[in-house]
Amino acid sequence: MAASPESLIFLPVTARAERLAHRLADHFPEARVEPFSRAALGSNWRKGVGLVILGACGVAVRTIAPLLRNKKEDPAVVVIDESGRHVISLLSGHLGGANALARELAAILGTEPVITTASDLAGLPAPDLWAEDHGALLRPADRVPAFVAAYLERGKLRVFREYPLPLPGAWEEVRRPEEADLIISYRRLELPPGKLQAVPRVLYLGVGFNRGTPAETLAEAVSAVLTRHGLLEEALAGVGTLSSKAEEEGFRAWVSEKGLRVFPFPAEALSREVEERGLSVSPAASQSTGALAVAEPAALLAAGRRARLIVAKEKTPEVTVALAEARSRRGRLSLIGIGTGEPAEMTPAARRALREATHVVGYGRYLDLIRPLISGKETFEAGMTREVERAEKAIELALAGHRVALVSGGDPGIYGLAGLVFELLREKGDLAAFEIEVVPGLTALNACAARLGAPLMHDFAVVSLSDRLTPWETIERRLRAAAEADFVIVLYNPRSRGRPEHLERARRILLEYRRPETPVGLVRAAGRPGETVLVTTLGTLPVEKVDMQTTVFVGNSETFVLGPWMVTPRGYRGRRF
Repeated sequence: MAASPESLIFLPVTARAERLAHRLADHFPEARVEPFSRAALGSNWRKGVGLVILGACGVAVRTIAPLLRNKKEDPAVVVIDESGRHVISLLSGHLGGANALARELAAILGTEPVITTASDLAGLPAPDLWAEDHGALLRPADRVPAFVAAYLERGKLRVFREYPLPLPGAWEEVRRPEEADLIISYRRLELPPGKLQAVPRVLYLGVGFNRGTPAETLAEAVSAVLTRHGLLEEALAGVGTLSSKAEEEGFRAWVSEKGLRVFPFPAEALSREVEERGLSVSPAASQSTGALAVAEPAALLAAGRRARLIVAKEKTPEVTVALAEARSRRGRLSLIGIGTGEPAEMTPAARRALREATHVVGYGRYLDLIRPLISGKETFEAGMTREVERAEKAIELALAGHRVALVSGGDPGIYGLAGLVFELLREKGDLAAFEIEVVPGLTALNACAARLGAPLMHDFAVVSLSDRLTPWETIERRLRAAAEADFVIVLYNPRSRGRPEHLERARRILLEYRRPETPVGLVRAAGRPGETVLVTTLGTLPVEKVDMQTTVFVGNSETFVLGPWMVTPRGYRGRRF
């Protein structure tokens, strides 16, 4: 069970520790603080959440002792003294994730974590963490503790690779399986005592089946193919099929039970793969689905780039099955919005994606805002105007099998990099080559509006004044349309060194439609050092105080100022219920 701050409980023992707990919890918006007690520990222990005890180590040990089961079931437990000088990974360091959690907490506190697991102290890579990092399963599981103990005693590990998972530099690769301590293979093996097998999850099924085929029939057909070819079911990572088949009730029940990721493909994509690979055409599939074939091309497409077919299609009266091997780990690209960069204003999903990423790509200023969260990760920075370079680098890393976070300020889908990534993927045809997710963030629009009060309570329009990617004539046309329609108008990228006149030009256009007394709100560097908020008017707008870190809010005909607040009424007061 991997502990993660998506399910993290801070348990302070003293009042002083409680203040520290709340300070740390601010870095994990999804975490919560509860008073330390046996009852609190017991109830959260059974839920399998990660636990951070702030107090004496002896108190923590005595309290958790009756709850201990085994390293696979016990949650991660980290202990921090109430002054925050020592962060101790106490329990479930590797499998539970306590070591990683301790390192992150120590980075926030500016101290060194206390890690006592043997492999860390010996400077040797831990086999269980290596397997988890590479999506492999160690079997038989009951041999793992003794295997690790023997490995630490020897100080070396001999590995035979039937499948090319990357190896730590400290491990020795051998040419014959009988020489190895660890064998990397997805085939059924009879292992001598003392040896382990690492099963990489790199096999992808392709299935075609008749309408209405039940889950049991699919399971039997796949199991028969795996048995005939001596392959382990644990090596299955996903299944590809025709898009129209992916919603079949029997298919959905089967993949849900097996925990397989589904890759649905349209008939055109399957037919294109058949033609490009020279695969055999299925007249039956072509007639019934419009695809030249289903099982083989679906398996290859699901397995991604450089996949190879290891089991050609095999048929039963109702099901056709093929198997492909992925030649590299399927990467993942998370398009992340970090909001203002302030930890309390970052979404839990963005924090999770950053924690899970091995590589982080972004504009240097944005990465500086999240340095404590990306400590120890490989980073790639490219400056302003180099968005294409950043997006291409993130795609390149994901294609290489890495877990990549591409960072945007605010929200990645609002003037961020999400659209650019999808444009590049359309050009490259790599959409199915790795996993991709878009993680929303708090936009400048939201963060700045909150600091002004309620300027966006009615319809509004957002316009960027940067003409680097959009002609000024188009920007001006949109400004006039929004002003004429009496929208509240939010201006992004209002004024830069290279475009110092754009905001004044926009102001003059808006004055053709708005009174000089129209309220205007300026918010600069929201959530960052030097944050400023100013409420002024369109007629007296201090253009010289505005820069690229400023978001400008121009009210509509009903917007009013109330003390320090800017408010646009929605009309509730005039509504009859």
